[in-house]
Amino acid sequence: MKNNTRGLRCFLFFSLLSLCNSVYAGDRLLGTGGISQMEGAGGGGLVPWAVITGYGTDDQIGGSAFYTKAKTRDDFELDTFGAAIGFYNRFEVSISQTRFGLGDTVPHQSIKLDTLGLKLRVLGDALYDQDTWYPQIAVGAQIKHNEDFSFVPKSIGAKSSSGIDLYLAATKVYLAGLYGKNVLVSANVRATKANQFGILGFGGDKQDSYQLQPSISSAIMLTDNLLTGFEYRSKPDNIRQFEEEDAKDLFITWFPHKNVSLTGAYIDLGNIADKDNQTGWYFSGQFNY
Repeated sequence: MKNNTRGLRCFLFFSLLSLCNSVYAGDRLLGTGGISQMEGAGGGGLVPWAVITGYGTDDQIGGSAFYTKAKTRDDFELDTFGAAIGFYNRFEVSISQTRFGLGDTVPHQSIKLDTLGLKLRVLGDALYDQDTWYPQIAVGAQIKHNEDFSFVPKSIGAKSSSGIDLYLAATKVYLAGLYGKNVLVSANVRATKANQFGILGFGGDKQDSYQLQPSISSAIMLTDNLLTGFEYRSKPDNIRQFEEEDAKDLFITWFPHKNVSLTGAYIDLGNIADKDNQTGWYFSGQFNY
């Protein structure tokens, strides 16, 4: 799995570079592919949205590449990079790798998590279907593998090094929806066994079955190139030794150019292993086409 994931990551990266040179894309409106979610999907920082990454329309191929860094008050550090390709505003493939530094809990050590994501838009258009009540709806899967499962996750009670998150997302953009500003609302329900997104493995000695976990996002376009909002993502609590809490953030995204976005956020991840109240910040940069 480790070698296969690394090979697929290289393939996707070089495919993206090739497509940038050979495929004309980019006719969708600013920000309509979202930013890159921490596991690689198009959406917010924490939550996948129903949108397809990049700016490709129904007859174009688009894509994105990103890097995200986060740090909490007790020096847990997260570094994630990845890329995604959106095919004809219908299907998305993404891949990412997360490195999670364990701070003084396990000094000078880290855990790596690889994620392959698939997303299919099944109904609606979040932006252009303004005359309908229903949102854009997508189904997705995130196939995850923890490269360092035997190091920490297994020792604290996690049951598996790999898992698949399945989700259903619904996203709607309301043009001039609030005081003349464009507003995005998104909801997501995920079937998962992941502990801390998969960083601490999957399943546990407390619970080892799939659970449905809801998430929500909302954002408002303050200016033509400035977006701000919040996200909430619930998480299962599978390991007896360490209580797991839900994740939240407040974010602001600046689009200095249609093909570039920069996001900063305040995050609240709750308890992580032996540390509680893990608040902090994250920064993410993304290239879109």
